[in-house]
Amino acid sequence: MRIIFDGHIHSSYSRACSKDLSLENLEKYARIKGVGLLGTGDFTHPKWLQEIKAKLKEDENGVLYSSSGFPFVWQTELSLAYTQGGKGRRIHYIILAPSSAVVAQITEFLLKKGRVDYDGRPIFGMNSIELLDELLRISNDIELIPAHAWTSWFGIFGSESGFDSLKECFGDKVNKIHAIETGMSSDPAMNWRIPLLDNITLTSNSDCHSYWPWRMGREANVFEFKELTYKNVLAAIRERKGFVETIETPPSYGKYHFDGHRLCNVVMNPEESAEHKNVCPKCGKKLTIGVLNRVNELAAPDRLEGYVRKDAVPFKSLIPLSEIIAELNGFPVASRKTWQVYNALIERFGNEFNVLLEATEDELKKVVDEKLAAAIMKNREGRITVEPGYDGVYGKPVLDGNSERGSGRKAEAAAAVRRQKGLNEFF
Repeated sequence: MRIIFDGHIHSSYSRACSKDLSLENLEKYARIKGVGLLGTGDFTHPKWLQEIKAKLKEDENGVLYSSSGFPFVWQTELSLAYTQGGKGRRIHYIILAPSSAVVAQITEFLLKKGRVDYDGRPIFGMNSIELLDELLRISNDIELIPAHAWTSWFGIFGSESGFDSLKECFGDKVNKIHAIETGMSSDPAMNWRIPLLDNITLTSNSDCHSYWPWRMGREANVFEFKELTYKNVLAAIRERKGFVETIETPPSYGKYHFDGHRLCNVVMNPEESAEHKNVCPKCGKKLTIGVLNRVNELAAPDRLEGYVRKDAVPFKSLIPLSEIIAELNGFPVASRKTWQVYNALIERFGNEFNVLLEATEDELKKVVDEKLAAAIMKNREGRITVEPGYDGVYGKPVLDGNSERGSGRKAEAAAAVRRQKGLNEFF
């Protein structure tokens, strides 16, 4: 059984998330996307937990099923805000749990530290070592994964409040951390440049705040099992057993790939930022230092761009289908005209990943025009330029040859395309 897993989901009870996020909508759009396994999201929130228990049935293998047979595993995200090493730290974590009984114990512990009813992603003042220690006391089958590890503001390696290594964060408990989530603004190849991550599994998830297919499953993990069990999911994460590949967006598509200052519409690559001493040339305030800059800072000098880890789990880099349709046709991503084209493709090929990864160009031309069919193939081959995102602004696919962010950004985006083509050829 090959299954695509998106293990970082939210509910309608999380801040800045769609109020229409429901288990029904999550399942519906997961099927449309081609995702076959989801995290439950937000299991610490009492109202969302009630919905999970009312609508999903847990089996003896730690998997929960909807009435129509769609599977979930217990998952939540939480935020820690504390001081360590003389620096304020704000770190987000994904937690995977093996059963409802363990979920109850996790929540019981968290209630001793604060509230869980005000946000699906609650904030606590404890440090990362205390959290990990307590989770391991509850169950060795709990998995703690640093979320969007490189994101400037809430990543474990983020430029604003992160650490320079996992050991710096977790001390002598570091061997209990088996994986990180790379996040949209980095991909596995960027992480391979960091020797301290050589034994760490690189996972990818959407962290979707809505159920729309340009959000859900935009990053995901591909597993192959004989049987779907929580233990097998855990083995894939901890030992890479059955871990086939990850699905990524191009890192330049992420909101924190380059450095910049959103309010001044200033975006820079790391070299340009260094020339300006990490200061915005328009307002004089500090730039938000992005993921590429941070990776360069921590990478080994002999691991240049293009380095491939020996035991690397391969990956595919894809822009969501709706984004390709919208950019090519000049309509908003959520417009009726974009949906018309999208739905025609789903009706013919079953789900979005079949369109993006399996359909031939000739098959696509029977449903859409030649221009879109060619763009889908270019996307599959990693040949679409993306103007890099920065300071909370998403990157922008460029299909018509025009760039709104300047020739420097076009050159960087073109270099990223060449890099991805080389990685595709390697794998």
